[in-house]
Amino acid sequence: MTKAAQLIRGLKRELKPVEREILGHPYLDELDAGRLERTQLAMFAGEQYHIIRSDLRSVALLVNRFGAAPSGPFFQGVLSGEAAALAALRGFARAVGLNDARLQAYEPNPGAQAYPAYMAWLALYGSDAEVAAGFLVNFAAWGINCGRMSRALRARYGMEASETAFFDLFASPPAEFEAGALAVVESGLARGADPRLIKRAARLLQGYEKLYWDTLLTPAGR
Repeated sequence: MTKAAQLIRGLKRELKPVEREILGHPYLDELDAGRLERTQLAMFAGEQYHIIRSDLRSVALLVNRFGAAPSGPFFQGVLSGEAAALAALRGFARAVGLNDARLQAYEPNPGAQAYPAYMAWLALYGSDAEVAAGFLVNFAAWGINCGRMSRALRARYGMEASETAFFDLFASPPAEFEAGALAVVESGLARGADPRLIKRAARLLQGYEKLYWDTLLTPAGR
């Protein structure tokens, strides 16, 4: 087993309690039961609109920083995925009553935007290994939740495939994503990247992910 694989395995084990909270979040239980109102679903769309627009800039900066390095193709792939997600989000947003003008006018909540704010910090100051490890740990939980949301939105809210395309996109990440992320972490470790900082990046991203879901159930979201 490579050093990167060992590091990520240990990191996932350490963060398992947070992952369980994310995967078993009450927001998803409410959605499964069909108890979320359209205003709450619109809040999800509005927050994601601002998150993805921020993450697009962050990942573009990572491509700028590491585009000529071995990790360049990995971040280019992530950038393409973020662009596709922004396009797919519009189908869901329209289904919950948000056109482009309303998406742009939506006022985001601090708790939901902590994740992209830290992502922007990582894009400026973090190593490619830190970012790749954070993505590798976080995207797994996010993808599972997106798959669950897609199924619930079709079953409970009558949405069609074009309206759940955003969730389906994240629920089925590219087959090469995990191997690509591990390769970036392995290369970073070989160049002297600090494992402590790699673990910190993943821990904080996962924590901000949980904060996002918590924020969706605040009174402002009801």
